[in-house]
Amino acid sequence: MPSAAERYAAARRRQAAANSELSRFATSYDFPFDDFQVQGCQALERGEGVLVAAPTGAGKTIVGEFAVHLGLARGLKTFYTTPIKALSNQKYLDLAARHGQEAVGLLTGDTSVNPHAQVVVMTTEVLRNMLYSGSRSLEGLGFVVMDEVHYLADRFRGPVWEEVIIHLDPAVQVVSLSATVSNAEEFGDWLGQVRGTTAVVVSEHRPVPLTQHIMVGRHLMDLYAAEPPGPTGSPDTDTGTPPLNPDLVRAVKNARRAAASEQTARSQTWGRGRRTTWPAPAGARAARLRPPSRTTVISVLDQAHLLPAIVFVFSRNGCEQAVRQVVAGGADLTTRAQARQIEEVIERRTAAVPEGDLAVLGFHSWAHALQRGVAAHHAGLLPVFKETVEELFSAGLVKVVYATETLALGINMPARTVVLESLRKWNGSGHVQLTPGEYTQLTGRAGRRGIDTQGHAVVLAADQVEPQVVASLASRRTYPLVSAFRPTYNMAVNLLGRTSRARAREVLESSFAQFQADRGVVELAAQARRARQGLAALERQMECSHGDFREYAMLRQRLGEVQAELARANREGRRSNARHSMESLRRGDVVVYPRGRRRRHGVVLGTGTDQTGVPLLEVLGEDSRLVTLTPDTAPDGVVRVGALTVADTVDPRRPRQRDRLVRRLVDAIRSGDLAQDGRRRRRTRAGEQTDDGTGTDVGQVQALCHELRNHPCHACPDREEHARVGRRWAKALVTSERLQERIQARTGTIARLFEAVCEVLTALGYLEPVDRGHPERELRVTAAGRVLSRVYAERDLLIAQCLREGLWEDLGPAELAGAVSACVYEPRAAVRSVGPAVSPGSRLGEVLRAELDLSRRIHDLESLAQIESSSGAEPALAGAVLTWAQGAHLAQVLEDSDLTAGDFVRWCKQLLDVLGQISALEPALSDRDTALAVLAHSAAQASSAVNRGVLAWSAL
Repeated sequence: MPSAAERYAAARRRQAAANSELSRFATSYDFPFDDFQVQGCQALERGEGVLVAAPTGAGKTIVGEFAVHLGLARGLKTFYTTPIKALSNQKYLDLAARHGQEAVGLLTGDTSVNPHAQVVVMTTEVLRNMLYSGSRSLEGLGFVVMDEVHYLADRFRGPVWEEVIIHLDPAVQVVSLSATVSNAEEFGDWLGQVRGTTAVVVSEHRPVPLTQHIMVGRHLMDLYAAEPPGPTGSPDTDTGTPPLNPDLVRAVKNARRAAASEQTARSQTWGRGRRTTWPAPAGARAARLRPPSRTTVISVLDQAHLLPAIVFVFSRNGCEQAVRQVVAGGADLTTRAQARQIEEVIERRTAAVPEGDLAVLGFHSWAHALQRGVAAHHAGLLPVFKETVEELFSAGLVKVVYATETLALGINMPARTVVLESLRKWNGSGHVQLTPGEYTQLTGRAGRRGIDTQGHAVVLAADQVEPQVVASLASRRTYPLVSAFRPTYNMAVNLLGRTSRARAREVLESSFAQFQADRGVVELAAQARRARQGLAALERQMECSHGDFREYAMLRQRLGEVQAELARANREGRRSNARHSMESLRRGDVVVYPRGRRRRHGVVLGTGTDQTGVPLLEVLGEDSRLVTLTPDTAPDGVVRVGALTVADTVDPRRPRQRDRLVRRLVDAIRSGDLAQDGRRRRRTRAGEQTDDGTGTDVGQVQALCHELRNHPCHACPDREEHARVGRRWAKALVTSERLQERIQARTGTIARLFEAVCEVLTALGYLEPVDRGHPERELRVTAAGRVLSRVYAERDLLIAQCLREGLWEDLGPAELAGAVSACVYEPRAAVRSVGPAVSPGSRLGEVLRAELDLSRRIHDLESLAQIESSSGAEPALAGAVLTWAQGAHLAQVLEDSDLTAGDFVRWCKQLLDVLGQISALEPALSDRDTALAVLAHSAAQASSAVNRGVLAWSAL
């Protein structure tokens, strides 16, 4: 029974909770908050920063929305940041609907709506730019929400997150929302160091349970067993995962057997009526288990009431092809009433699209598929089309969306089911398997909170899909957050424009990247300490009264290394000679080759090379056996001792022809001519092999042997016993030295990269040294550097150099747009051509060539500074942009091009962002004031010429 004092204290706590902002905030929702949401909101109300790591769809944005509520209640500004514009647009609409459009603004670089509102949604890059420019919009800022903060692991966008976190005013409370990561505590520790007290709230609970399936043919089977085997019912103790469904494992095996039988039957059918079934038809492949067809997948899901579904296809073309296939296959997932609703949304969304452009955009086939409940969603889709798909899918009218993985990055499009057509994707350089983190991110879209009692993840059974692999991906729901932070040119001039060189290094060393490196150094240092202790113990064991046995041990180790190198060189020499001897042979040559411990004669029947260019010889031996010789199987080579005439029609696989050829070979051997010739050639080859270029190593071996014999420890009676310890000591010494090298490489890695970036900037004149009597000279930002500090783009230095050298100053608006596009566009490997070409003799053509020259100069300096080369100019889009800015129709721009309308819009939006930055440059930043003012005016005109038609159709 609680005491009266305890009851009173509990009542006061309840009264305080009822009067808190959290209680008022919670009443505006029609569902109770989960524990992790309450914990995050309470920490925020206490004045702490918060890191919330929870699965996709768990509702972590509640904590971010509570920050918005607190900001409005306290009269403070709140910035809600996201990694991509689509997510910013969506969050703006959500917050505007909740708090009113007058209270919420939007800034995404190319879109500005009510920018001075108390709540502003923006991309993280916009906030970074505000911080560096000292924007007045930062006044009164109380909260910053960083949605999808795990994006800081992204190579290209990631550094922006860390820049914002480091540079925000200490009084600003930061709410970081992340997917579930395995090192959330580590990330929280770093946030605590740079931002002050930060509560770490981690939840691995999915509000809608997820069931894992594999579809084998038309059968949708559970991945895990319904009842775990054994009396305990515990999961597999080796992997920590539930046991696999035995029926599924059998079904996959049976499906593979059926595929093999079908392949065999096809081969036999092909060979029927012929003398043999060998060789197989050209292009024939081994039996493969193919995934079920797309129409089958939809049919099975529909029958199982598992729609709506998102089907992830890791290819834009694959998404479009999938829609065409299922529509052509008769898929129709909507009622007449739903089809009419879809038609109304399409008409409303596309009302501004000119009739003449509809055919170019594939409008009619797109709308027809939508009315049947099927759509594609990828970055190459026209924004207005993509937004229409998102609205219809969220409304439950579109039932199947074929999407690339970009849909998984925060877009609010949950489904009942997620289907993965493959577990492999193209990463830019090769096809790689999905990581557990990627699998979790994609399947996290399955299960609609408040609608579904269960979500479903489906993987299609195929040749390279093993149930065990799917289980390993599905069971590991967390992945580590690894910083991708690196100093950039823009970052360097902005830091040095505001603080000293030493202070700039301190700021960079406070990054999460250095924090992780330093933590790794702590672990390595502990290993190095243990290694040094082990070395000391071994040194005590091999103490010798005759002398320093460490010296003797090192001599023995060096002798062993040189002898091993000599042996390797001899092997390489023999292998090289063997290769040369084989490459010169032809059909009919008689050779002597090794066979076990003996040497045999044989006649060459065929020559060739393997996939790596290694020579192959097909030889029929005197023992009637066919062998394939290579430099590895015959390291001493083969010796040509004569030749026989062997017609092309001779087939050694036919016994009579083989026996006849062997008799001819044996007769030639018995005649004696071949044997004498072989001995003479072997003597010659032996003489050639003595001059193998290893004389220096032989001399070194002799010198080391002499030094070893003369060492005092060589006479020690316990020499061999000490030597056994010495061998262990030498290995331990190498391990210790390697650990020390790794420690040195990690210490100050970010600062060293910063110095290399400054070296490039100094060489180009963006920074200049200032001698202030310090041991390390300060660096001052020049006029050119001030211009660079206002350029926020992937190729910031290239753009600044073009501005500095006046490359764009005499271009008209349309030409300027084309020239700047070369500093923005990044081609995809699959795109072969991009719109109209630029005439090489035109002024724009000259400028594009000059941009390529500038890129090469920058790359040369980066190479000297030993830093990774930045992206260079890419003029492929310039012709399309020029044509568009001159007023051409979309059809003309995209004619004979692999570029989609969506891609064209996306790159032009980024171009508009850079043109906007150029037009906003102040002449006072540069030592070429008038020229920069004229260029800024031309950039504004270029923006107007580009921002028309298709670019203006996108909604927020």
